[in-house]
Amino acid sequence: MNLLQGKPIADAMCASLKERVCAFSLRYNQPPTLALLRVGEDPASGVYLRNKVQRAEEIGVHAHVLAFPAQTSAEALTKCIEKLNKDATTHGIIVQLPLPNSLCTEDVINAIAPDKDVDGLTTVTQGNLFRGAFCLKPCTAQGILVLLKTAHADLTGKHAVILGRSLIVGRPTGLMLLHENCTVTLMHSRSRDIAAICHQADIVIAAIGKPHFVTRAFIKPGATVIDVGISREIRSDGTKKLVGDVDFEDVAPIAGFITPVPGGVGPMTVCCLMQNTIEAAVNQMKKH
Repeated sequence: MNLLQGKPIADAMCASLKERVCAFSLRYNQPPTLALLRVGEDPASGVYLRNKVQRAEEIGVHAHVLAFPAQTSAEALTKCIEKLNKDATTHGIIVQLPLPNSLCTEDVINAIAPDKDVDGLTTVTQGNLFRGAFCLKPCTAQGILVLLKTAHADLTGKHAVILGRSLIVGRPTGLMLLHENCTVTLMHSRSRDIAAICHQADIVIAAIGKPHFVTRAFIKPGATVIDVGISREIRSDGTKKLVGDVDFEDVAPIAGFITPVPGGVGPMTVCCLMQNTIEAAVNQMKKH
């Protein structure tokens, strides 16, 4: 078993990104700038935002959080986004999910200009990803691909099974692996024979939010296992532990490569967000 840790890979990527940020800032007399919109007080969202802001500060990206109360109207939120769209000094915009139930996530996300959609979640961005055209790709899917390319020099012909069909992880990851010439099987809650089909795979990517769902019965010996899930498990002594969708202790002995939780996909997602912000800033400045 080879432990596929995201943090050292992300640290190396961000060291390179820091050089790009420095060059950008010197050339344009301003840093790449990221606006992060948060609605409500969801504790997990707060943790994720702090991680993003911390990583941005490390590499020189200017990140500013715009906090809104949970009862904020869709009109007020989209008005803010439209203002940021027009602001030439703001290069990337993200809306921290999940949003309160009173808001339509799709409508809010689609208010973001595609060239500032550094999370890669607008309908326009996803359409371009489907077509194989240039776009700022969803960050978690990008991070997964970097991890896989660290483990495998060539992904051509490999069978990848993805558990989960979300627009944030499952579907874009499947499209990106198709572009790498993988054979992709996308499975979900209505799929049958999940364990048997996973057992045929060279790569298993778990992104369903069910702790310990994937056991060794799902994994072909030597397969690469990417665990995207993250849940808080309360142990018998009352303490909390972060766990993934994969039963790590059960699967690790037979996997060829496996990501830990935490410390696997998470750091890669944040790093790829920074990369998208820099790409967005460079592309926008080229137009001026």
